[in-house]
Amino acid sequence: MDRFLSNTVSRIDAKGRVSVPAHFRAVVQKRGYSELYALRCLDLPAMDVGGLDLLDRYEQRIALEDPFLQTADDMSFFCHGDGTFLKLDQDGRITMTDFIREHTGISNEVAFVGRGNFFQVWEPGRLAAYGAQARARLLQLRQGTKAGERSE
Repeated sequence: MDRFLSNTVSRIDAKGRVSVPAHFRAVVQKRGYSELYALRCLDLPAMDVGGLDLLDRYEQRIALEDPFLQTADDMSFFCHGDGTFLKLDQDGRITMTDFIREHTGISNEVAFVGRGNFFQVWEPGRLAAYGAQARARLLQLRQGTKAGERSE
């Protein structure tokens, strides 16, 4: 498997560390990531986590902007100055820093959520609420389908 899929909840130990799910670690290893980078989600209480290719995606977008405009500066701050590196220890754990906890509300448990090319970390209760809202939005879209389209 070469994508981050599914979700799982893990408990944080007394030293503030949490085990990254084995299937996520397998993707990290397959992709050759030596360290992970975590960025705050702009509109959600979650962190986007991936390898340096996650930064590459944002940097490609920044390169399209006029470097003298505020947008380029804001985008650079977001991806270069408003994130944190995460080191996987030999047991596959990462530390839930204050930076992450303050943005996500994480305290004792972490929800790991696959997002394809990256994963997210959430406070489990907030993830459950977001999941319910996302499913409701999708159901609304499905119910709004046109005649002749599938509307189950």
